Amino acid sequence: MVVGKLTVAKVRQVEKPGRYSDGGCLYLVVNPGGSKQWVVRLTIFGSQTDLGLGGVAYVTLAEARDEAARLRKIARTGGDPRIERRRETITFDDAAERVHAALVPTWRNKKHADTWLSTVKKYASPHVGSRPIETICTADCLAILAPIWTKKHETAKRLRQRLNTIFDWAKGAGHYTNENPINGTKKALPTVRKQRRHLAAMHWQDVPGFVKELKQREGVSARLLEFLILTAARSGEARGAKWAEISKNTWTVPADRMKRNVQHRVPLNPQAIRILENVQGLNSCLIFPSPNITSGTRPMTDVAVGKLINRMGVNGVTVHGFRSSFRDWASESAHADREVTEAALSHAIGNEVERAYARSDLFDRRRVLMDAWGQYCCGESGQVLQMVP
Repeated sequence: MVVGKLTVAKVRQVEKPGRYSDGGCLYLVVNPGGSKQWVVRLTIFGSQTDLGLGGVAYVTLAEARDEAARLRKIARTGGDPRIERRRETITFDDAAERVHAALVPTWRNKKHADTWLSTVKKYASPHVGSRPIETICTADCLAILAPIWTKKHETAKRLRQRLNTIFDWAKGAGHYTNENPINGTKKALPTVRKQRRHLAAMHWQDVPGFVKELKQREGVSARLLEFLILTAARSGEARGAKWAEISKNTWTVPADRMKRNVQHRVPLNPQAIRILENVQGLNSCLIFPSPNITSGTRPMTDVAVGKLINRMGVNGVTVHGFRSSFRDWASESAHADREVTEAALSHAIGNEVERAYARSDLFDRRRVLMDAWGQYCCGESGQVLQMVP
C-alpha cells in the first residue's frame, strides 16, 4: 500500500496494481486488469469494512473525498454507513444521466455524446426509466434488447454496451448489489452474423487517370481530394489541416484529429507540396477552408468532396477508399514492407508488447514510399512494378 495524499494527475497516471492511500480512510485501488476504483475503509461496529465508492471514470477525487468524509462521520457516531447508502434510491434514468455527465468530458465527438444518452432514452427508458435501478434484472434488459437485436443489430450492440456501463457504475457506487444484469443477456440473445462491408475503393491502376482528370478541376474541394489521395490521409485529418501543422516538407497531424489519438507525421511528396503552394492565401489558419461565406473559417465538408466525385461521373468510390487504393498499390506494385505501409496509414502494428518496443514511426522509409506514390499518382513514373526499400 502506498501512503500519501493523492492528486488528480497521480490518479490518472498510476498503473501499478495496489492500494494508494489518500488519507482519511480513502484509497485508490488499481486492479490487475487496469481498472481503478475508490474504496473507503471504515470501522463499523468494531469491524473493519471496505465500501466501494465507484470507479474513477465516474467519481472524481474530490467527490470521493466528500463521500468518504460523510460515511466516516456516520460510522464515528455509531451509525451504519451501509444502511445510509441504501436509503438513496435512484431510478434507472437518474443513473443513466449521472454516467453520461461523467463520460461527456472524455469524448471528443459531440455527436457521440449526444447520441449516447438519446439511444438509452429511446429504447430503455420506456421500459425501466422510472424504476429504482436496484429492481432491474436480466429479464428486463432482454425485454429492452430483444425487439431490436436482429432488426437494428448495430444499434442494439451499442445500447447493450451503454447499459453495461450504467449497471457497472451503479454497482460500484453501491446502488446495485447483484451481478450486472447485462452479463446474462449474452447467451440469451441470438448470434447475428453480418458480413463485413468495406468502403468502396478505386483500383490502384485507375488512380493516375482519376488524378489527371482531377487536376483539370478548379476549386478547394478538388485540391483537397488531390492532397488527400497523395498523402493517403483520412478525410477528417486532411479537411482540418492547418498551416501551422506544416513545416518544410512534413505535415504533423495532432493527436486530437487522429483516429488512434496519437500524433502522426506525414512526409509530403513534391506533388502534395505543389498543392499547398496553389491554395496559399485562401485562409490564414485552415489549408482547405469551406468556400461558403456564411461558414466563416470552417473546413471543407465531406459532402462537398463526395459531390465532386459524383460530378466526375465516378460511381462506387468513396473518399476513404483511396487509402485502400494506396494500400493495394504499396503491396502489389511498390512491394513495400507491410510495417512501412501500415505506418503510413497510421495503423497500429502488432500487439501491445510489440508496440511497446517498436516505437519508431519509420519516417525516413515512409518518405521514400510516399515520394514513389506521388510520382505514380501524377503519372511521373512508369507503370512497371517497382521496389520501394
